[in-house]
Amino acid sequence: MPRLLKICFLLISMNRAEITHSQDSEDLPPLLHKAAEEVITGKYLNALLDVLHFQSSNVWTADMLTKVMAYFHAREVMFTLSSLQMSIESYLKNLLYQPRQLLSEFQQLDQQQFQTAMKYLFNSRKDHLEMGNIILDWEKTRERIFQSPGVNRTLFLITLDKCFLTLSALDCVDILSQVLRTSAVNYLQPDVIGRLPNVLQEDAFRNLSTVFKDLYDKTSANTRRALYGWMKQMLQKSCDMSEFNEPISWVSAENLWILGRYIVHLPLEEILKINLNEIRLFISYDNATKQLDTVYDITPELAQAFLERINSSGFDMKNTSTIYRLGLLVCFYNDMEQMDAAVARALLHQMIKCNQLRGFQAEVRKLKSRLLNIATQNQTLNEVLGSVSDAVVGLTSSQLESLSPEAVHNAIATLNQVTGWAKSQVIILSSKYLSYEKVVSFYDVSQMSTLVTGISTQSFYSMNPKELSQIIRGTTSQYLPDLSSAQRQGILRKITASGDFSSSIKDIQGACFKEISLSDLWRQTGYNSSMMKEKELRRSQALYLYELLSKKNYPVELLSAGQLVKGITCQLIESMGTDIFLNSFRFFENNLHLLSPYQVNCLAWKFWKVSNASIPPFLLSVLPVEYLEYVSGPSCVPFIESLGKTDMDLLNPSLHKKNAVLQKVQECLNGSVADEYDVDLLGNLICLLPPAFLHGSMSLKAMATALHQFKLCRQLRHEQKTEIKYKLLELYGSPKNWTAETTLDVGPFVALLSKRELDVLAEKFPDIILQIGKTIGPISSAEELLSAVFESVSNVAANMESSLTTPDCLGTRAPSSNEIIKLAEANVFWSVQELKCMDAGTFDKNVELLGTVSSFNSSQLIALKEKAKQVWGSLPDWKSYHIVSLGHIALALTEHEIEELDLHSIDTISVLSQQTEWTLTQARSILQGFLEDSGKTVSTLKSFDLVGLGAILCALNTSEIMSIRTAEFSAAVARVGLLLCSTPVLRQFKKITESVFGPATSWNSSILQEIGTIAGGLNEDELKAFDRNLMPYFQPKGIRCIPPEIFQALSPEQIANLGPENAAMVTRSQREHLNALQLQSLQLALDGARPSAPGTQHGASATQALQTPALSGAPCLSGFSIWLCAVFMLHLPF
Repeated sequence: MPRLLKICFLLISMNRAEITHSQDSEDLPPLLHKAAEEVITGKYLNALLDVLHFQSSNVWTADMLTKVMAYFHAREVMFTLSSLQMSIESYLKNLLYQPRQLLSEFQQLDQQQFQTAMKYLFNSRKDHLEMGNIILDWEKTRERIFQSPGVNRTLFLITLDKCFLTLSALDCVDILSQVLRTSAVNYLQPDVIGRLPNVLQEDAFRNLSTVFKDLYDKTSANTRRALYGWMKQMLQKSCDMSEFNEPISWVSAENLWILGRYIVHLPLEEILKINLNEIRLFISYDNATKQLDTVYDITPELAQAFLERINSSGFDMKNTSTIYRLGLLVCFYNDMEQMDAAVARALLHQMIKCNQLRGFQAEVRKLKSRLLNIATQNQTLNEVLGSVSDAVVGLTSSQLESLSPEAVHNAIATLNQVTGWAKSQVIILSSKYLSYEKVVSFYDVSQMSTLVTGISTQSFYSMNPKELSQIIRGTTSQYLPDLSSAQRQGILRKITASGDFSSSIKDIQGACFKEISLSDLWRQTGYNSSMMKEKELRRSQALYLYELLSKKNYPVELLSAGQLVKGITCQLIESMGTDIFLNSFRFFENNLHLLSPYQVNCLAWKFWKVSNASIPPFLLSVLPVEYLEYVSGPSCVPFIESLGKTDMDLLNPSLHKKNAVLQKVQECLNGSVADEYDVDLLGNLICLLPPAFLHGSMSLKAMATALHQFKLCRQLRHEQKTEIKYKLLELYGSPKNWTAETTLDVGPFVALLSKRELDVLAEKFPDIILQIGKTIGPISSAEELLSAVFESVSNVAANMESSLTTPDCLGTRAPSSNEIIKLAEANVFWSVQELKCMDAGTFDKNVELLGTVSSFNSSQLIALKEKAKQVWGSLPDWKSYHIVSLGHIALALTEHEIEELDLHSIDTISVLSQQTEWTLTQARSILQGFLEDSGKTVSTLKSFDLVGLGAILCALNTSEIMSIRTAEFSAAVARVGLLLCSTPVLRQFKKITESVFGPATSWNSSILQEIGTIAGGLNEDELKAFDRNLMPYFQPKGIRCIPPEIFQALSPEQIANLGPENAAMVTRSQREHLNALQLQSLQLALDGARPSAPGTQHGASATQALQTPALSGAPCLSGFSIWLCAVFMLHLPF
């Protein structure tokens, strides 16, 4: 009889009738005797572990079961199947969904039981466990255990508490490693570090230290400090004493290697005490460079202390071999005296890795500039271009313009590996490299790597189609996502116009495929599901392709084909057979991020229809609010857990619905977030908790764990942030007492502090505040923080005088390059006068960075524009790269100034069109300038011109729009459908769209998705004519663009079928034009009702008529085997 099946029979058969009392129960083996007692007292986990252990070392005899049952009867314990089942069900739910109870159960295990549990959880080599005719996928079961944050936390804590007392230290370290590496949550908190063993054998300590080094980036700053303290304590215990009985420095070469990245926590005085022989030995290690390459958060003071010890230990700091061993320490190299050009070039070669540092980029750039000056002594820039690494990124546009084409050709192998180029620099270098080529070739493109983004759209379009096909197939295809939409459109337009498109379409991967128009897809054949797996698809493409391929492929083939799942319609979901649907659901679940809220709503209704007893809990939140009534008691935990792993915006675009779901979550939590287990359970939901709930219901213990999760939230409301601030102050105390680690851990939330509190932190930890300030968005979200950053940087340079000697600038401190780089968005605090007094060289070096500052006011932008004129000369002399580098500054150009610019290049226009604040007259000037300078008319515009013009197209007039060629418009219609133009313009775009797709009344779901905002140009009759089943396929942006007086023409049935996402996009003015019946239909759509399903009722009455579901994870109701049920539900190998 198979071993595990015997266990099942042993524990099920306790309800067998009439066991003879005369049978001797005293000869029951001790371990089974113990297991039987544990069953009687309800300790089922203990019993299972004892039986498993017994089975591993004993032969099961035929009379064993009889003896067990005799023992139960001798104890006068009578079980019925139903009573035992109820007890087990309650126990299982607690273990599966109450990880705190699981922790308690584990703590009560004896040594042998604990060893058995650890063996099966962490050391089992079996992929499957056989139980009679039942085979359990144990590998997948273990995977699910480690994906449950709460259960995983319990395993981590119990391993810390019991493992080192029970198993070998090496085994325990291996278990900790498995738990920590496989979990999405990091359980290493400062208070937990104190529970680490303070005595470990050497191998175990080294292995555990390696785990902590690997998890460095996942841990908080306070935890890193605590881990460093534990490692230091362990290493100091093995430190020898000197012959004079005085302790020598514990920081040996070997200990430096063991500490790894944690060496950045060594105090300055400790570094300066390191024995010179030890530092020499450490730098001589082959892996020292690899280790020093990872100290991303080292400070200049510590780096220079290490450099000083290395220098004192006898290394020649100007020797190339030494320089190559320094890792990131080279970023703070300061021995510049009598340096020759070769040493400077060696340092620059190593400094290419300095962009990985956390901060101090201004200092790095300054050092590179100094080294570049040394490297070019007695040589020209042309001669050294290929040997100064990424220092070339610091060159101004005028310096790059001075380079010869030959120099760029010779240095291309270096230049194409450099990262951090500004767009204007790439344009200049690409132009230099291609200056001798009449037509760009595939070879040219393959040599340019990252510089391909500087190739003009027209140059791509002029290439041979076969060579373009090579680009999209070869290694250069990895750079296609970095191209602008206009550039990608130019490539694809040329290929589609050739006979090579049909053979090339299968090779177009990633984002490039999204640029293919719907009409071009229609014209091709030979599609199959396998070719779709690596392509990014627009929803319109997916709708067309899924419908096409569904005629000859099974659903499982299509649903597993990457982004093709975006194209499944509600009708196709509804038509799936029950077995096919349930077996395919995992594909939907794994790709929720690709589905629309409407598709998720359809899935929920389908699941409810075919198997409401096993519907995944998160889908209940998609159904009308009344269905949340089914979430209570034991179903609460799986409900919250599943929601915490999904995106609520995807499930519930409606604010009302979202609030209802959150109210249910709060009820399930009994009105509080008590500890770290609740934080684990909440997952992403923590970002949506109401301010009042955060204020009164989140404990400080939970807050300590939740801080990291809050920092991952994409968008917190101001009221939520305010409550988080108060919790942080309660948790950490006054900011004047914060440590550097606490400040780092609080991170972006320091922006919530008062100006006085920020000033204190800026004075204590200027580099940390500067580092945080660079990650903050526009000034509106962090004005006080950016102000503190500005003052901190300004105070350092307060004694600097303006480099300009004009009378207007006397006494005015001009911005320096160093300050501009450090300040980022905080540059907004420069006065107009200070910006006017900026040195020409400083402006030329930093114009691109200044152009990214989003909060400059109009006066500041005008000052910067005038500075550009002063530096670059008159407007007609500006090159394309000058205009591109302006960024936001370009918004200060008047219509007359725009007319003076050379706007012949669609690539220049493409960059300008990305600014969203152009006035209509400015946009018209840009459009007119492009047409005049390029020699084109609206009727001769190519599709890539239309794509590059972007929002500038909204400045076209009626006659101009109608003159656009249909073939070109058809290739660009999806891009045009992203624009938020005026209604008259959208109406004209609608007319030309009809010349592509036919009359509006004939449009299908994929066309409606393709046209996007152009739907705002539909008239009443056209809108009313759409079948109600097409309503969900309007793009949400398109719904917003429909004028209220047109929108009101929709029937109640059409509105009820909008789907949750489109319904949520209906504007207030559109609502105001609806009657009561239409508003009722809108509410149905918002709630996720299913009005189009025949015979379906709405509201609570419909839900009350249906069977109450037992949610996934609820107790099994089959009587086949209680303990088989236990195995599946508990996910344990018993």
